[in-house]
Amino acid sequence: MSAKHPLVLLPGLLCDEELWRHQVRHLGDVADIRVGTLAGAGGVEGLAADVLASAPPVFSLAGHSMGGYVALELMRRAPERVSKLTLLATNAHADPPEAKERRRKAMAFVARGRFDDVVALMASTLVDPVHLADGAVVRNIREMAGRVGPDAYLRQQEAIMARPDSRPDLATIGCPTMVLCGRRDQLSGVDVHAGMAAAIPGARLAVIEDCGHMAPIEQPQAVTALMRVWLQYI
Repeated sequence: MSAKHPLVLLPGLLCDEELWRHQVRHLGDVADIRVGTLAGAGGVEGLAADVLASAPPVFSLAGHSMGGYVALELMRRAPERVSKLTLLATNAHADPPEAKERRRKAMAFVARGRFDDVVALMASTLVDPVHLADGAVVRNIREMAGRVGPDAYLRQQEAIMARPDSRPDLATIGCPTMVLCGRRDQLSGVDVHAGMAAAIPGARLAVIEDCGHMAPIEQPQAVTALMRVWLQYI
């Protein structure tokens, strides 16, 4: 029997280990899994340093959304420690001015005590419309956000706004890489992921149908199946 792959999973904005529940449960036979916490301070640089400090010497890495930004920072800092990489529902660009403006407005609402309103709006834009009627998916997003909380949300938004442009670094990624997205992701579309896959040598692009930004909980079986192939055969 082959040894399990050490696998580190990084969640997105206002997400915690619940985002990866299906993957943790159903990849445990092939991977030794730990889920990183991205609620600290220090920007993507500090978050990446925290992940590296607690990670195995060599590990596979998957980052969702904000977790993808941190994963790209990890690739700059310690590429020799990452054996395989998945970038999921994310992008390599720096935050554009219009996105920063939207984030600042949301942060101002949170500072005025309207965190629940911000979370409700986020939930309505993160998932494919076909899943909005699924109370479990939306409830899952809101419950994760509640556990992460408004203070961590503000730190995470600051980190996202200050992230560097990672596009020049994509060509230096040398490990087997999968770039994965939902067909109807409103935040990071298929074209964005196709561009990343084209820039990373040998990367594979996978697009999941009937899926928005929250692929690990919108289409958990598809994400798990693709990650199993990535872990075992790519």
